[in-house]
Amino acid sequence: MTRHSLELRPGQHLTLTPQLQQSIRMLQLSTLDLEAEISQALAENPLLERDEDLRPDETDPNREASAQDDDPAPDRETPLDEMPGSKGVYNDEDSDLPEAARPDTLREHLLGQLALTRASARDVALTALLIDELDENGYLGSPLEEILQWLPPEAEADLDELRAAQRLLQSFDPPGIGARDMAECLALQLRHPDITRLPEAAGPAVLACAREICAHHLPLLAAGNPARLREALHCDDATLRAARALILKLDPRPGRAWTVGAADYAVPDVIVRKTRKGWHVVLNSAAMPRLRINGLYAQMLGNQRESNHAGLHAQLQQARWMIRNVEQRFDTILRVSQAIVNHQAAFFSQGPSAMRPLILKDIAGELGLHESTISRATTQKFMLTPFGTLELKHFFGAGVATETGDSASATAVQAHIRRMVSEENRAKPLSDNQLMQKLAEEGIVIARRTVAKYREALRIAPAAVRKAQAALG
Repeated sequence: MTRHSLELRPGQHLTLTPQLQQSIRMLQLSTLDLEAEISQALAENPLLERDEDLRPDETDPNREASAQDDDPAPDRETPLDEMPGSKGVYNDEDSDLPEAARPDTLREHLLGQLALTRASARDVALTALLIDELDENGYLGSPLEEILQWLPPEAEADLDELRAAQRLLQSFDPPGIGARDMAECLALQLRHPDITRLPEAAGPAVLACAREICAHHLPLLAAGNPARLREALHCDDATLRAARALILKLDPRPGRAWTVGAADYAVPDVIVRKTRKGWHVVLNSAAMPRLRINGLYAQMLGNQRESNHAGLHAQLQQARWMIRNVEQRFDTILRVSQAIVNHQAAFFSQGPSAMRPLILKDIAGELGLHESTISRATTQKFMLTPFGTLELKHFFGAGVATETGDSASATAVQAHIRRMVSEENRAKPLSDNQLMQKLAEEGIVIARRTVAKYREALRIAPAAVRKAQAALG
C-alpha cells in the first residue's frame, strides 16, 4: 500500500511579474508596433492619456540647436521634420500648387485604349479578361490554355479567339505589354521600334541581330560571352555592340510605370549629431510618445476608498506601468545607441570603410545588461546618421584578421572591395585572388573564398563576366 507524505524542498526560481513582462515586450517592439500598442492601451484605459502640452524648450519658435554645443540636450532632439534634408525636394512655397491628378492604373490605361478600338463586343470582353490577368510588370500571368479552362462552357470560346485577343492587347501602349516572358516582351518592343528613342534600330542588320538575340540567345547575352554570341549570330563585333546597346534600352517590365509600390520607410528612434565633445546620440522626439495619468480620474480615486473602485485602481496601476515602461524602453535604447556610437565613432567620421567589429557581448558587458536585452534594444530600432537611417543591428558584425593583429569588420571589408572594383580597369578586371592581394596590401588578410563570399554579397559579378560585359559595352 502506497504511503502519502509531505516534504518541503527549498529552491529558487525566477517569476516574471506582469510589469516585467510588459517591459520586455515594450523593448522588443518597433516604433510602429509600439504606437499601435499605446493606441490600444489608450482606448482601453480611461486613466491613460496623451500629454499634448508642449515642453518649455519647444514653445519658442526661434530656438536653435547648435551642433557645436558643449552640453547637448540629454534626451530630446528637434523633431525629425526639422532636420536638414528632411523636407524632400519641394519647398514650402510649392504647397499652393494644385494637386496632381491621380495617374491611371495599368488596367485603366489599357481599358481606355481598348474602348477606342473597333473590336467586336466578344473580342473586347476577351481582351478585358486578359488585361485582368496581367501582373504588376505587365506580363500575362497564366497561359492561354489555362485561361481557356476557366471560362464557362456557355462562353463557347476557343484558343484561337484568345490568341487574337492577346495580339490585340500586345498592340497597346506600352510596347511589350501582354507578353508571356521577358524574351517575348523584348521582341514585341522591337517589332515596331521608335527610331527617335532607339536610334540603333535604324540599322536593319542591328535590328535583326537584336531580334535574334531576344528570341534565342538572351541567356548567352546575360553570360557576357561575346565570342560565342558572334559565332551564333554570324555578325561582326560592331553590329553585336550596337544590338546589345539597343536591347539595354528596352524595358523588361513595361507595367512597372503604373505600379505604385508600398512605402518602405523607417522612423528613427535616435539621432546622431556632432558636438565638440564627439558624436552624441539623442532621442527622436517625434518617435517618443508622451503619456500621462488623467488628473481628474486620479484625484477622484484619491478621495475614494480602494475597495469601492478596485477596477479603476487596477487601471491606474496599469497606466503607471505603461508610462514607466515606455520611458525605460527609450532610456535603454538611448544607452545602447550611445555605446554603439562610442565604439563606432570612426564610422560616423570616415564612413563604412572604418566600421569596427562589434558583437552584442561587448555592449552588454559595458552596460551591465544581458545580451538578450541588447538584442531586443537593437532589433527594428533605427538611427539617423550622416550616412542615412540604419538599423542598430547594422553596427554589429564579426571581424577578420589584419596584419597588425587587429581586426576589421565585414562591412569595412565589403566597402574596400566595392571601392577597388569601381576603380579597376574595366578591360582587365580584378580577380578574387587579386582583390585578396590588394586587401593584404592594405593590412586586411583574408582568404580568397572569403573575398568571393563578400563579392557575391555585394552582387558583383566575377572578373570573367565583368570583362565580357566591358567588351560588349
